[in-house]
Amino acid sequence: MLFQLGTLGFSIKHINLTHSPPHSPSTHLPLSPSTHSPINNTMVHILHLDASPRGARSVSRTLAKEFITGWKEVCSTGTVTYRDLGHSHIPFVSEDWIAAVFSDPAQHTPEQAEAIRISDELVDEFLAADRYVFSIPMYNFGIPANFKAYVDQIVRVGRTFSVDDDGYKGLVKDKKMVIITARGGTYPEGTPFYDYDMQAPYLRLIFGFMGITDIEMIHADNLMGGDDAKATAITKAQSEVESVIARW
Repeated sequence: MLFQLGTLGFSIKHINLTHSPPHSPSTHLPLSPSTHSPINNTMVHILHLDASPRGARSVSRTLAKEFITGWKEVCSTGTVTYRDLGHSHIPFVSEDWIAAVFSDPAQHTPEQAEAIRISDELVDEFLAADRYVFSIPMYNFGIPANFKAYVDQIVRVGRTFSVDDDGYKGLVKDKKMVIITARGGTYPEGTPFYDYDMQAPYLRLIFGFMGITDIEMIHADNLMGGDDAKATAITKAQSEVESVIARW
C-alpha cells in the first residue's frame, strides 16, 4: 500500500517532563557529542521519533507512546525531543547536499548552505540525545522512504562516523536505542521467511555503523494475520515495552 504525503515541514517538540506540558514550545539543547560521559539516569534525554504516516491507527506510534509514558513514570526528570517523520518531509540527498558535505562551508552557494542546514539540524538533534525511541513500520520488508531519507541526512563523515587507514569508526558512543516496529507478517529465524526481513538487520547495521550497539528491538509482528493474531502480537509487544523500561 502506498501513501501520498504532502510537504508539511518539520514537526519537532522539546519536552521537559517535569515542568512543561506535552505541547511546549521548541527549545535548543546544548550539544556535547565529542565529550559524552556516563549518563546519570535522572537526567536522561531521549529523542523520540515516529515514522508511520498513520495517526491513532498506527500500532508502532501507539507502542512508542506507551513506552515514553511508562518511561516518564520511572524517570520524571528526564527530557524528550519529539520528531514526527510520518507527518513531515525530510529532503532526499541532492547534488547540493553532497557538494556541501565535502567542501569548505565558506565556499558554499546558498543552495548548498540550505541543503546542509537541514542535515546539520538533524545531526545536532541526534547527537544531543542520550537515548533513542524510534517507531518504524515495515514497508515491503524494509523501511519507509521517509525514514531512509532521515538516515541519509544523519550518516555524516566527521559527525557520526569517521574513516582512516584502519577503516570506519562510529562516533556516536555510549547511547541506548529502542526500535519499535509494526509488521504485517512474521519472520522467525529458521523459517523460509527469515530472509524476508530486511528491516531489522539494516537498522542494526546502520546505527551500529555510527557507534550505537546497545539496541533493543520490539516487534509487533503478524498484524495482518487476523484479529486474534493482531491482538496477541500487540499484547506481546506491550509486555516487551514494560520489560525494556524496567531495565533501561
